[in-house]
Amino acid sequence: MSNKIESREFQTEIRQLLDIVINSLYTGRDIFLRELISNAADATEKLRYCKLVEDGALDPERPLEINIDTDEEARTLTISDNGIGMTKEELIENLGTIAHSGSKEFIRQLAEVKKDSPKGEADLSLIGQFGVGFYSAFMVAEKVTLYTRSFREGSDSWIWTSDGTGSYTIEPGDDSILSGTKIVLSLKADAADYSKADNIKRIIKQYSSFVPFPVKVNGEKANTVEAIWTKNSSEISEEEYVEFYKYIANAYDEPTYRLHFSSDAPLSIRALLYVPGENLERFGFNRMERGVNLFCKKILIQEKSEAIVPEWMRFVRGIIDSEELPLNISRETLQENALVAKLNRVVTGRFLKFLEQQAKSDSAKYNEFWKKFNRFIKEGAATDFTHKDGLVRLLRFESNLTKEEELISLDDYVARMKEGQQAIYYINGSSREAIESGPYLEVFKDKGIEVLYTYDPVDDYILDNLREYQGKKIVAAEQDTKDLPDIEQPEEQATEEINQDELQELLSWFKTNLGEKVTEVRASKRLVDSPAIILSPYGSHSMQKIMMQMTGEKENIPAGILELNSKHKIIKGINELRKANDPFAKEAAEQVLETAQLAAGLILDQRNMVGRLYNILERAVSQ
Repeated sequence: MSNKIESREFQTEIRQLLDIVINSLYTGRDIFLRELISNAADATEKLRYCKLVEDGALDPERPLEINIDTDEEARTLTISDNGIGMTKEELIENLGTIAHSGSKEFIRQLAEVKKDSPKGEADLSLIGQFGVGFYSAFMVAEKVTLYTRSFREGSDSWIWTSDGTGSYTIEPGDDSILSGTKIVLSLKADAADYSKADNIKRIIKQYSSFVPFPVKVNGEKANTVEAIWTKNSSEISEEEYVEFYKYIANAYDEPTYRLHFSSDAPLSIRALLYVPGENLERFGFNRMERGVNLFCKKILIQEKSEAIVPEWMRFVRGIIDSEELPLNISRETLQENALVAKLNRVVTGRFLKFLEQQAKSDSAKYNEFWKKFNRFIKEGAATDFTHKDGLVRLLRFESNLTKEEELISLDDYVARMKEGQQAIYYINGSSREAIESGPYLEVFKDKGIEVLYTYDPVDDYILDNLREYQGKKIVAAEQDTKDLPDIEQPEEQATEEINQDELQELLSWFKTNLGEKVTEVRASKRLVDSPAIILSPYGSHSMQKIMMQMTGEKENIPAGILELNSKHKIIKGINELRKANDPFAKEAAEQVLETAQLAAGLILDQRNMVGRLYNILERAVSQ
């Protein structure tokens, strides 16, 4: 037999390429098993295809499966398939792929990139057409021996052997070998763990759970979960969907929503996405990792892929499988960013459309989803400009016209706007009670105009940046605006107001004494019961508070417009003190401003007003 052994030398550039594949290309050693199982599955799938087109291609007595055998004592790992196998010519062709002329071009490109790179680093994403996953075996093996025989009648068996350095050999094999391929890895000393069955099962579960053929480890089937995303939904029971969710999400709860879809255009996609039953982030747990895994032909390509769904979708669990993905030879890096971006848009858009449909068909269930997962939708609406329109339609709010915990959308708001109303109004506060106890709703109550309640600063950020919706401006209730109608005062209340001459003097006096703390002082047309209100010339007060907190200038309250209720006893009392030249009038005026700022939530440190309050109390009790 020895004289029939052919020894072939790898060329210098091929040795360089092998060095890259073995030592640099893959991010983790475990990947080698995924590659070898994938190759075995491909060979088995080819045999199944040949059965369809060639009579007698498949032996009915031999099941289509992949077998893995471990031997800790011998420190070997064996992967076998009964797939299509190879002839001698195919063996040289397939395992010599990197020795083809194309590899020289690759080495040239690699050298060019390395030369042009400021750090002298090679761009491994250039690798795309060489298909050398087989050589990842040398990351863990000091020698690889491959036994193969083509399924075609009259084919001989062959043995390929290499240590992955400078050469490989090919020799005839035993005629008793059946068709298919067997790869024996003689493991390196530091890779002995790969001869342990439990370790192999772990890797299979992570990367190759959904291979379409049984994968047996020492005779025991290791891939026990079916790739149900490839089936029609009519073929899958509710129990199967739930169990699959628990498997891929490592969860114990049941999912809130499930989206199972396939698409052929603009991309070929099969996807199964789940919304979990609970959001642990809201209970103070660490920020979630993204939970959508990317597959290509049922083989895991990227676990918890950061490329396929946006950051705000990190609460979603599931699988996306596409046969159109361009992969580098490690199957770990997606090469064409434009295609990946398109896949991201398609999947994200489909998910948003699904949520919108669910909200319309069962608003009660969607509201429960909103209570648990609203922070993710808000995060997306604030940061994801590509899908902003779809995200904004999913936003929900309470309002002054809803009951507590009753939620409406922006579409609902627009549909029930009063005739002639030109804007959508909103107001921020720490709670419903805090908002409704303040002065800003008085004019809206008087006119029966709906105001959305926002309890989170990000709500105001979203609405402030949105600016309009369905042609209607979006305006903060505390914002100075001409869109708001005046309160119509009953004739009997008109006599209670300070006369116009005195009122103008009072307004000028307030502005003089308050100085740069206010931009303007004027008579209010929106107050009923409160003595004063502070309005923002720019937007909501909550956005002003955010800026104050970001800059650390908590005492530097931005100047606003002070509106006074000329019918209120406090304002009329200050006017009388002013006319009497009582110095206490100035102290009372400053307290009116700070109380209005306090009601607006702009005073973050109330200690400065304590002294003045005591002075006011002292005067009150001494009267």
